[in-house]
Amino acid sequence: MTAAPRPSSVANPHIVDLFAGPGGLDVAATWLGVPVVGIEWDANACATRRAAGLETQQGDVRDFGPADFPEANVLAGGPPCQTYTVAGTGAGRMALERVLRLVKSMSVGERVDHRLARFDDERTGLVLEPLQWALHAHGSGDPYEAIVLEQVPAVLPVWVAMGEVLEGLGYSVATGVLRTEEYGVPQTRRRAILLARYGDEVQLPLPTHRPYRKGIARDLGSVDLKPWNTMGDALARTRGYGFSVVSNYGTGGDPKARGRRTSNEPAFTVTGKVSRNRVVDTLGTEVARFTAAEAGRLQTFPIDFPWSGGDIAQQIGNAIPPRLGAQILASALGMIHAIDDDFLGDVMERRWSGSMRSVVPSRD
Repeated sequence: MTAAPRPSSVANPHIVDLFAGPGGLDVAATWLGVPVVGIEWDANACATRRAAGLETQQGDVRDFGPADFPEANVLAGGPPCQTYTVAGTGAGRMALERVLRLVKSMSVGERVDHRLARFDDERTGLVLEPLQWALHAHGSGDPYEAIVLEQVPAVLPVWVAMGEVLEGLGYSVATGVLRTEEYGVPQTRRRAILLARYGDEVQLPLPTHRPYRKGIARDLGSVDLKPWNTMGDALARTRGYGFSVVSNYGTGGDPKARGRRTSNEPAFTVTGKVSRNRVVDTLGTEVARFTAAEAGRLQTFPIDFPWSGGDIAQQIGNAIPPRLGAQILASALGMIHAIDDDFLGDVMERRWSGSMRSVVPSRD
């Protein structure tokens, strides 16, 4: 079988990150040495970004466009997921057909701003903002060289539809749902990913770790893949003992049957309710619940990442795990051969210094 062509690297990449949150993708970019500016409206997330030194434009993504970030040649974004999640209102999932029709309208040059405003929950339409940016940049004669988008699995049909539009503009596109534990994240979480490269081949990153299967030993599976990382691995510096986590959510369709995982397993998906999960030791004695630093660590943020502002658990739960972010960014930028498990493990263990740049004041 002929090997897949190796994508060339994006020359001098500079990322504009829409809906940047507290900085999951921006931390990943910093690890890779790639400049990034994030757009974020939430004051709490901006407080964290300010403390972390991540370059930020505070404001509504809809108030900006490609011309406001002329140095950016890479577009990234993780639009709000609340209306598409199973745990959320479901408004986005119910409106999926409308969203897909709007993608088609946008592909033929129709203005859809007035229709985006008609969603019962305005967050539903925000999933289309990255396509608006990509179309505007292409129409101006300065297309983004790479595009990276992530969301909950329910949004995959939207990414596929957007991918078809981008292919018509000259992009190579790869879409799919990735399992975070297969990329070394000590947590089971699934994310719908779109990667696009203008004029070059692109592919999703290949798994580096075995998939988690309850009841299956972590040392069983493909010899070509590493065992999944565990909560015990991630929290070895703060919890030097075995423990179990009792989920805040029900399992098996029974809201009273709380799921349970041991420290020898990956964490449940870290959500904004992570602070409600009970933690017990091996004797069944309840111990301290996860701190913000520990919850962030399960997301693969550095242990000393400076979480700030309010609603910190929600900030942590909303973020893309930086370790996964680094691998999808590296794939999109043609840098995947430059990073490996040792590299990611090393940067995660370093003290966080960030880019040491201040948040730009809000736009009036």
